[in-house]
Amino acid sequence: MDFKTEFKPFTVQPHEIEELSFNIITEEFGEHDFTPEQYKVVQRVIHASADFEFGRNMLFHPKAIEAGIAAIQSGKIVVADVQMVQVGISKPRIEKFGGEIKVYISDPDVMEEAKRLNTTRAIISTRKAVREAEGGIFAIGNAPTALLELIRLVKEGEAKPGLVIGMPVGFVSAAESKEELAKLDIPFITNIGRKGGSAVTVAALNAISLLANPGTFSYK
Repeated sequence: MDFKTEFKPFTVQPHEIEELSFNIITEEFGEHDFTPEQYKVVQRVIHASADFEFGRNMLFHPKAIEAGIAAIQSGKIVVADVQMVQVGISKPRIEKFGGEIKVYISDPDVMEEAKRLNTTRAIISTRKAVREAEGGIFAIGNAPTALLELIRLVKEGEAKPGLVIGMPVGFVSAAESKEELAKLDIPFITNIGRKGGSAVTVAALNAISLLANPGTFSYK
């Protein structure tokens, strides 16, 4: 193999790269049982991770897509569990309808309360978020404890999210938290197992925001 040969990409145009990527995903993924709208979410998650396993283990509440679109178009708050999720979300598509993207985990009052109670900031930030974001979208990609706390608050009637995108990654409580989410009768998007993270959570939310903003170029 001649390692001195210069590699030349097929294209450097963002929309062409994305279109080609999605064509490859569709060709390799093959037949599926997702609705067209659900598949747009799955496709973007696979695009963000290059992992087709997500196409086999993602779960959708029947009203997840329409609930997410409604929340965005109603200007509801989007809550991210960590800054990595927050920065990846397409702000213009949220702000167009008067919404905003918030993350509470580094708020001084959250850090102080977590220290006082000897618990995680993710748990305390979730408690704060539900007081300010009723009907909003919760995007949880890193903290299983945040998802478990949100589930607890939903069960106790203290939280009423419009949509929960719960795809935390990890070896401790990640898979279990998603299993519990899938048992709730609220709009949710999740996946089975340990895999997840910021990139796939952002991808799922950005897919919903694109559906809420038809005709928008996704790479912007």
